[in-house]
Amino acid sequence: MRVARRFTALSLPLLLALAACGSPAEEPAADQSSSTGEFPVTVADARGDVTIEEKPTRIISLSPSLTEILFEVGAGDQVVAVDEYSNYPPEAPTTDLSGFTPNVEAIADYEPDLVVLSDDSSDITEQLEKLHIPVLLLPAAEKLEDTFAQMELLGEATGNADEGIDAAEELRERMDAIVAEVVDDGAAGLSYYHEIDAQLYSVTSDTFIGQIYDLFGLVNIADEAEDPAGGYPQLSAEFIVEQDPDLIFVSYPGGVDDVLGRPAFATVTAVQQKNVVEVDADISSRWGPRVADFVEEVAEAIETARSE
Repeated sequence: MRVARRFTALSLPLLLALAACGSPAEEPAADQSSSTGEFPVTVADARGDVTIEEKPTRIISLSPSLTEILFEVGAGDQVVAVDEYSNYPPEAPTTDLSGFTPNVEAIADYEPDLVVLSDDSSDITEQLEKLHIPVLLLPAAEKLEDTFAQMELLGEATGNADEGIDAAEELRERMDAIVAEVVDDGAAGLSYYHEIDAQLYSVTSDTFIGQIYDLFGLVNIADEAEDPAGGYPQLSAEFIVEQDPDLIFVSYPGGVDDVLGRPAFATVTAVQQKNVVEVDADISSRWGPRVADFVEEVAEAIETARSE
């Protein structure tokens, strides 16, 4: 398999607290053959146009989010190896390959005909392409539309174009239905605080996570932080108490007990009403098909808070 590339944009991945937020995914390039499952196909990744000459049958994924997308769009049987953190779905062929410090020799040992990854800080794409291994660089989604676009793009690139389109549409419809039911019942106006870890790092509405909460019309107390720190500010206990959120979401094990046990938080509405919810750390930081599960967790927490 050969790959032809025209570089039209530089990748500027940003490594943030517990989640990588890179440049948004580009829309798939228009290519007549991609709509029929025939090859070659041309798609656009973060660096430019990529032409994939033949249907890939030995794919390596070095990103948990992209691994989940590949399986969702019907390319699971084509995946021969994934990175050490790609633990979903269960049938994913997890290895000790690293997505953060990838080793070109270890990757080449699997004889891949396509490698997908979200970070190129070590110039791994250039190294792989010198070995004539096609690469797709798809940074972490910055907004929901990026997730949908990546699903369609990976469907095209793997010969599963229709499945990619269908998967994106089904995800969109599921999320819309969840949000509509809650919003119609009047969720807007509730305030929340999302805690990434016990050091009180949070997220603003500019992050992917924050945009999910924004779908429901929730008010993010972290948006009032003096230093937004690229969307992941470290708040003080005094600030959180003063903002008095109606809901607190934690995305680390044991977080609920930690929050409820803090004497300083005793007067916070969310603590008093036991509206402190643990959301799955993987689901809330992997912006692929399971983002709908995260939306569902938020919806359930809102419904519980409204019933208090």
